[in-house]
Amino acid sequence: MKRSGTPLSFVRLLFSVWGVITMALTCDSSQVASLFPFVLPWDDDSPGITDISHLSDKPAGKEGFVGVGRDGHLYSGGKRIRFLGVNLCFGACFPRKEDSEKIARRIAKYGINIVRFHHMDMGTFPVGIRDPRTKDTRRLHPEALDRLDYLIYQLKRNGIYTNLNLLVSRPFNAADGLPPEIESLDWKERHIVGFFYEPVIELQKEYARNLLTHRNPYTNTTYAEEPAVAFVEINNENGLIHSWLGYQVDRLPSVFLKELQRQWNQWLRRRYATTEAVKRAWQVKEEPPGDELLINGGFTDGLKNWVLEQHEGAKAEASVERFPEGPDGPTVALKVRVLQKGRQGWHIQLNQPGLTVEPGVPYTLTFWARSERDRTISVGIKEAHSPWNDLGFRTNVPVTKLWSRFEFSFLLAQGDSNARVDVSGLGEAEGTFWFAGFSFKKGGTVGLNPDEKIEAGSVEIVLRGQQGRRTIHAQKDWITFLWQTEERYWRTIADFIKGELNYRGLVIGTIVGCSTPNLMAKLDAVDTHAYWQHPIFPSRPWDADDWIVPNRTMVSVRGGTIPSLALRRVLGKPHSVTEYNHPAPNTYSSEGFLLLAAYASLQDWDAIYAFSYSHRTDDWDLRRIPNFFDIDQHPTKMVTLIPAAVMFRRGDVQPAKKLICVPLPKDAEQQILLTANPWDLVHAGHLKVPGPLALVHRIAMATEGIPVPKGAERPGAQQVDGPIVSDTGELMWDLSDPTGGVVTINSERSKAVIGFAGGRIFKLGWLQIEGVRSLQDDWVAVTVTEMEAGRSPGRDRSRVRRLLITATGYAENTNMVWKTPDRSSVGRQWGDPPSLVEGIGAQIKVAFSARTAKAWALDERGQRRKEVPVTVGNGVVSLRLGPEWRTLWYELEIE
Repeated sequence: MKRSGTPLSFVRLLFSVWGVITMALTCDSSQVASLFPFVLPWDDDSPGITDISHLSDKPAGKEGFVGVGRDGHLYSGGKRIRFLGVNLCFGACFPRKEDSEKIARRIAKYGINIVRFHHMDMGTFPVGIRDPRTKDTRRLHPEALDRLDYLIYQLKRNGIYTNLNLLVSRPFNAADGLPPEIESLDWKERHIVGFFYEPVIELQKEYARNLLTHRNPYTNTTYAEEPAVAFVEINNENGLIHSWLGYQVDRLPSVFLKELQRQWNQWLRRRYATTEAVKRAWQVKEEPPGDELLINGGFTDGLKNWVLEQHEGAKAEASVERFPEGPDGPTVALKVRVLQKGRQGWHIQLNQPGLTVEPGVPYTLTFWARSERDRTISVGIKEAHSPWNDLGFRTNVPVTKLWSRFEFSFLLAQGDSNARVDVSGLGEAEGTFWFAGFSFKKGGTVGLNPDEKIEAGSVEIVLRGQQGRRTIHAQKDWITFLWQTEERYWRTIADFIKGELNYRGLVIGTIVGCSTPNLMAKLDAVDTHAYWQHPIFPSRPWDADDWIVPNRTMVSVRGGTIPSLALRRVLGKPHSVTEYNHPAPNTYSSEGFLLLAAYASLQDWDAIYAFSYSHRTDDWDLRRIPNFFDIDQHPTKMVTLIPAAVMFRRGDVQPAKKLICVPLPKDAEQQILLTANPWDLVHAGHLKVPGPLALVHRIAMATEGIPVPKGAERPGAQQVDGPIVSDTGELMWDLSDPTGGVVTINSERSKAVIGFAGGRIFKLGWLQIEGVRSLQDDWVAVTVTEMEAGRSPGRDRSRVRRLLITATGYAENTNMVWKTPDRSSVGRQWGDPPSLVEGIGAQIKVAFSARTAKAWALDERGQRRKEVPVTVGNGVVSLRLGPEWRTLWYELEIE
């Protein structure tokens, strides 16, 4: 059976294989019975070893706006600043004032020093900032603003900066003064129009003006003049080139495509002046038709030489019938009945493999088709073998109840000796299709049709699905046009924010991945996002019943998410990761922020954020894991956030000694874009930098006009096999044990063992960890962090060492109902409070000279609950962690 090669199919294949393996690793009922409640109070700001609010200067912004130093890093008042942040989404941006005070203090306690305000613009108050009393999306609600003002004021008081997102999920509509066709698009597609359609750009400016010039009565500053507002982001996870590559531009209503075509023809006239000059530059190709390449293209021998693929439970059958009277040509039609739809459209496909095709020469594909009701299918030329890539032609085809003839002439970007004509998307729904008269030949006219004239503005835009109908020279022009159009958009909004609105902070465009390094380098900082095992929705997007989160640990996959983030860093620009998570109910998720913080430190990044703290408006005292992303009530994620914050913000893990840097001029970037994946546009991996190098050295790209620094290295024969050790010696990613991976952190003040640690002894400088026991094949995340010296009156602080120990593993909610044996889904049955956790067993030995030592199991507020026995002798302090202490963290004080 042949796979479609789509990313989703690949993830699901991996998941199905891994499911067999992980069934043996998950906890049985007797083990789950050993779990105990552990709820971190939503309003906790109590002092103690788990309070790291002292890492933040108060108030935020007291030294003025955060700026960028010559070294490309963030500074406040001449001092380097790193941000450990969280996101607030939807109604969580507008809590009650009495809650805001508690939320801000709790966030500060956990070492969080920036909050990103996200998805404020989708809904109306109380779940959004917009006014519900109007049909348009242009009015901000007074109470929403007042609640937002007070929360930002409280954050500022507690040393916490703000990142304001301008366009995330706002559903522009006709009441905003836009053409009614805007409402035929989903909210994300409506944002695409704004990259080139002036009325939408003006609406974005209006929102920015209304928000950033609004005066906060509690700080007596506008947001534009407020130094605690460190960042403003323009447009979340979006880009014009990204949308074109994802076929979304192809689907825009004609009223918007006509405007894009007008600008395209205007661009061509500036560049070439005449249509004849365009023809010469594009090297328009006209070749007579060659021999037929298909066998049995008319289906006179039924399905001979054709394949009707059926995947993952989808079912179809084919039969031959007479082609109806009327159209000339075919005599036979192939009838395809879809009996059981697939989870994805590609789960039923019709194709003919075994074709040899060449790049850069014209081909023409023709066929007849109809369906029993209006449907859209896709047709293309692709590999008939793994990895099943399209070879340069893929287009959506609208089929109706009437027979229609389709003809496409195109060039292929790649050749192949085993290609196929591919008809896909048949599995979207039950129903019947008819096909007839398939022909595939060399020859045709590619580049410019006779009726296309730039003087008349009639040169059509290059639809993604018909990219191959243009020559490579025309395609390069189109990419350049899109690139410059997108550049103008980012520059227009950024200049408006900084110029007309006089905002003095830092402006971010969107993430590298949805836009390009060279485009984002034109703004103040470069951003990225990543998720380990993001939820998968096999049937419908965000279906609360039907989803899976593959229950895998990242330590068993070399580098996991880290290379994808590191390969997108731009030299000389602050680097942030404003969204990151290992979504629940993944039972290994306490690894997430520890791994990110450690390797963000190695890469010397400037900001990392958890996505998210909360999506909820008022229900803050939930006492259970609420959903995929919210961490505020997730016990193991919040506990491990403290050592992660200390490690990253304090700089415990040293930056890598060596820098691997590759040049990326904009011409090279645009060349890569011709065949890029929409969510994987351009990064250092396209320039032959191996991803695992991110576990060893710093990675960066030098964009247009930026020289590669002296001493930087190009990717070469660096060893990345076996245990991968950072060039500082402080981090090691070890997959040498076939039973599972382990990552160790061994800096002077922060140490950790993350992964399958059973039966092993880990010697990390002054720390030794051994005898690990846990419910998931001895998988643990154990950290030992040296905190600030004790402050007890009359004691010599220089002689007191205080260590915070966290030991985390499995977590779930009371009465959580697992739908699958491998714990990959609970559907809607997330369970009840309280959240439940396992107690980790391990022997901790600290090689400090000690006169006395004491240890305590800490309660949910991080207060000393019960003393834990400690032995002191021969220069070693030793204590035993275990489930009997019913805690996730401990305090060890040595004098």
